[in-house]
Amino acid sequence: MSFWSLMMADLKSILTDKAIAVTIFGGVLFYSVLYPLPYLNEVPTKQQIVVIDGDHSSLSRQVIRHINASPKLDVVSELATIEQGQHWIESGKAHGLMVIPDGFRRDLIRQEGVTLAYAGDANYFLIYSAVIEGLMSVGIDAGKYVQFNGLLARGNSAEQVKHDLEPIKLNSVPAFNPSLGYTPYVVPGVLLLVLHQTMLIGIGILGAGQWGREGYWNRASVMQLILARSMVFALLYSLFTCFYVGFCNYWYGVSVQGDMLQVMLFLIPFILSTAMAGVAFSCLFVRRDLPTQVLLLISMPILFLSGFIWPLELIPAPLIGLSQLIPAVPSIQGLLQLNQMGASWTDIVHLWWQLWALALGYLLLAYVGVRYRLNSAVAH
Repeated sequence: MSFWSLMMADLKSILTDKAIAVTIFGGVLFYSVLYPLPYLNEVPTKQQIVVIDGDHSSLSRQVIRHINASPKLDVVSELATIEQGQHWIESGKAHGLMVIPDGFRRDLIRQEGVTLAYAGDANYFLIYSAVIEGLMSVGIDAGKYVQFNGLLARGNSAEQVKHDLEPIKLNSVPAFNPSLGYTPYVVPGVLLLVLHQTMLIGIGILGAGQWGREGYWNRASVMQLILARSMVFALLYSLFTCFYVGFCNYWYGVSVQGDMLQVMLFLIPFILSTAMAGVAFSCLFVRRDLPTQVLLLISMPILFLSGFIWPLELIPAPLIGLSQLIPAVPSIQGLLQLNQMGASWTDIVHLWWQLWALALGYLLLAYVGVRYRLNSAVAH
């Protein structure tokens, strides 16, 4: 059986197998929408809060107006007690509360310490962060307002007062994520993991359904079968990778700083090593449902071990070392550095060579596995 005929037979098996076709074609298209969708509204704004105003002074009313003016907050009600505010949060009518104590204006004018109490729904950390940051900013501004008026009343110039109240000004410029959003931070790595997992599942289902049966795969040599199967999936996933890295990055506004030719060069061993790993992985199963189950279970650990969702410093070193055997891990690390952080080729070339080494290693494992499966079928 010629190499070309073997490739066409594998391609026909992929296209006519509903489970594989849905996994690799439907999965790639489905996840290109599903994963970025929760992150499209990147910054939570106008979170509903309630205020318990115990002072009812001109300054407390000004604080409430500042809260409403904040882009992150929206005062939906002024309540009488903290218990009422807690009930509003528990019922979902509000996400946070602020308590202005009695004597708020008087104590500030006397330059005595004043405590503003904040509370928020911490079930959703983005919402909680927006509420707390917004309320803290309003509280700090209220304190500065009183200090500003007090220093002016003592005869200080406005320019000197501004300098005294804010002696240091921070000019914060994000280096790699200009929008400070989750789309450019999460989506590129997650989509690369989707390519990795769906390819492994597709090859796993194809192989698990063939071992122990008669078919065209029994009429080919071991190495010929491995190379033909890897080439078919590599060609298909070259198109999917171009769709993810090209179109999806543009569509979702992901900042791209890498040279396209370098990105393509880096992704070649990723696709090949994943294809080789898929063939080796498929030799572990003779039931078509098992590859999907196993890979779904390990998807989340792979995501964390990639180092962009959770700091690698907080993960045990043995797990990090073991994760380097998974093609997705060095691929995600290298692609994010190259494409999103503007790293040079010399900075990630060691990951490129690592992927080529993984491709060779999985080729050897695939040879052993496929040879064992074909010999077992002949013996049976």
